[in-house]
Amino acid sequence: MKKLFWNTLGFLSLGMAYIGVITPGIPYSIFVVFAAYCFSKGSERMHRWIMNHKLFGPFLTNWGQKRVFPTKMKYFMLAMMSSSLIIMFFTGVKPIGIVSTAVFMTLVAVWAWRFPGSVEEHQRRIDNNERIGWLK
Repeated sequence: MKKLFWNTLGFLSLGMAYIGVITPGIPYSIFVVFAAYCFSKGSERMHRWIMNHKLFGPFLTNWGQKRVFPTKMKYFMLAMMSSSLIIMFFTGVKPIGIVSTAVFMTLVAVWAWRFPGSVEEHQRRIDNNERIGWLK
């Protein structure tokens, strides 16, 4: 029963990740990481598949081993967040909704930008005895 639960969550998250790849404004990275976690609990075969996937595999490997969040994805994330706030503003969302969303998005952006943007930057931080993120 546990494996069915984790596999169901994994497939739902993987579906959201695929939707996030083709739909602006929906992130795919968090769904891929969660799907990999779920599959690690529910299906070794699906976990191997997602870790070796041509689109998701390199991101998951770099994130899991080195905590690398690609710089290109960081800029894309900022662009999607900005466009979402602009759409909210012009569609008549109440100011409190826009401000609270902007605060949350800012926190997410700060969280993402603290990690290295490439394997080379990760290695430079290791060589200079710097932290990979803020806490480690």
